[in-house]
Amino acid sequence: MIKEAISKFTKNWTVVFFHYDGRINEWDEFEWAQEAIHISALKQTKWWFAKRFLHPDVVAPFEYIFIWDEDLGVEHFDAEEYIRLVKKHGLEISQPALEDNQALTWEITKRSGDSEVHKNVQERPGWCQDPRLPPCARFVEIMAPVFSIAAWRYVWHIIQNDLVHGWG
Repeated sequence: MIKEAISKFTKNWTVVFFHYDGRINEWDEFEWAQEAIHISALKQTKWWFAKRFLHPDVVAPFEYIFIWDEDLGVEHFDAEEYIRLVKKHGLEISQPALEDNQALTWEITKRSGDSEVHKNVQERPGWCQDPRLPPCARFVEIMAPVFSIAAWRYVWHIIQNDLVHGWG
């Protein structure tokens, strides 16, 4: 899936791989991997890597940071179009929508064909106390978050040093 994800980004993007399994050399055969930055630490999580290697001052030259899991389906994803929508709607923290074929996911994270973005949705009965409050609104499931640099500067400071996973 990494190969498919990389194909969605043009040469205008800088790619950093965080390797948690020590397998860096296995990527040498791919031309795009030769141009990427590779950082390896065994048995760590993306948040551990992000806290240590994506300091706001280091990534300040960039407009956005994508911190993605390696197993995302990207068949319908267009990176340039996504950034256009993020800018158009003034989104500081966002996530591309998931395909609608998974039963156990929040409605807010599913792709909706009738709008460009959605911030409020009706969840399944019993899932939400108030549809205007998290987790039913203003919600990012942290598997493919995208941060503006301004948002990342704030978020980086509140990420716990030992954070393994998170959502909200």
